[in-house]
Amino acid sequence: MVPQVGWNQISQRATHPLFGGIADQAFFYFVHSYYCEASDVQVVIGQTDYGVTYASVVAHDNVCGVQFHPEKSQAAGLRLLSNFARN
Repeated sequence: MVPQVGWNQISQRATHPLFGGIADQAFFYFVHSYYCEASDVQVVIGQTDYGVTYASVVAHDNVCGVQFHPEKSQAAGLRLLSNFARN
């Protein structure tokens, strides 16, 4: 179901430095009119449910991608950006 505008939770599917200090099921701010379907589920480290469950955080080697806006996601988003910059 898209578009999605507002707060939603991330279910952490894997331990990853990007999630350091961020609780499972933390809320992040989403503004989008699409979502991706990962062809390799091994890269999906976070998922979100919004009528369907979709990949909202992916990571492979030194590449990470998120479906939400970390800069608009208050403390959890700032922590995620800090983790990204450190790792």
